Amino acid sequence: MHDAWIAERMSRIDASGIRKAFELARKLKDPINLSIGLPDFQPPEAALKAAAHAIASGANAYTVTQGIPELVGPLQARVDAEYGHPDRQVLITAGSSGALTLALACVVNPGEEVVLFDPGFTMYRHLTTLAGGACVMVDTYPDFRPTAARVEAVLSPRTKCVIVNSPGNPTGQVATATELEDLADLCRRRGILLISDEVYRSFCHDGPFVSPARFNEDVLVVDGFSKSHGMTGWRLGFAHGPRRLIQEMAKLQQFTFICAPSIAQHGGAAALDHDLRPQADAYRRKRDMVVEALTGQYDLPRPEGAFYAFPRAPWGTGAEFTAKAIEHNLLVIPGGVFSARDSHFRISFAVADETLARGLALLRELAQR
Repeated sequence: MHDAWIAERMSRIDASGIRKAFELARKLKDPINLSIGLPDFQPPEAALKAAAHAIASGANAYTVTQGIPELVGPLQARVDAEYGHPDRQVLITAGSSGALTLALACVVNPGEEVVLFDPGFTMYRHLTTLAGGACVMVDTYPDFRPTAARVEAVLSPRTKCVIVNSPGNPTGQVATATELEDLADLCRRRGILLISDEVYRSFCHDGPFVSPARFNEDVLVVDGFSKSHGMTGWRLGFAHGPRRLIQEMAKLQQFTFICAPSIAQHGGAAALDHDLRPQADAYRRKRDMVVEALTGQYDLPRPEGAFYAFPRAPWGTGAEFTAKAIEHNLLVIPGGVFSARDSHFRISFAVADETLARGLALLRELAQR
């Protein structure tokens, strides 16, 4: 194998720090694992039965790229009812990451800039690199607010799009309606595409979910079933946005992912009417456990959504504190995985109450060093 075979762009794409935590968890004996953003509940029974029936009945071939009518139709109806945009179209994708990959590949020319919030989900940076774009990071410390003023300060003639994630990973922040309206208005005025990653929209702990697509018809929304329905391995996502962009994404999907997994699509169609409130209530309660346990010992902006908390390390860097936690069999993710800074760490509270309680007790002990 010759190093010369490897494209230069790959030197700027690091192995996922989150995946490294997966590997580390396998090596530790009975770890207290608060590292992975993996829902701790199974898919709805209706989805399991529909997927099994799809297999047994022979629905194992490619589907049309847009997605099966049983899934596209109801989703399109919901999007139409929520936004009322005559030009907004739905595309079923191979996970929300598939939607993001298609979107950035279809939008970003080499050298154009993609504005990202720091801290933020690491995939955005690497997919921008893959598309040939340049990442422009917006520092949101210490409050993690994705404000239009912060974005406007970094815009340039090369800015092509902005990615916002609310509820957010890794911070659990939820942008206010005013923040999203201001951001949507800024992008509209400047002719910039706003991409809204809404995969955690089912988990807003302190108020209703708001999408920036309410305020700007040209916002591209990325969503999926992974977090809301416990279907991470099914690779079932979707996007909706301006028809012209969705058509280009569908064209590219024909030559990349082909279609979302057919069996998963049938399962997703059966799960559309599943009541998500019990899990949302459970994660709200777990969020309260985290806040109650760590307040006073950690600088912790109150998580408002998703199932993450992003406290400042009480001593040392985020990496140093995480290393000490691992010595005590506790897995958390250093903040440097998500940020240019190495001052914080991420907790996932998508775990059983007993596991969470053990981890929080240990975090309280570690803060006393």
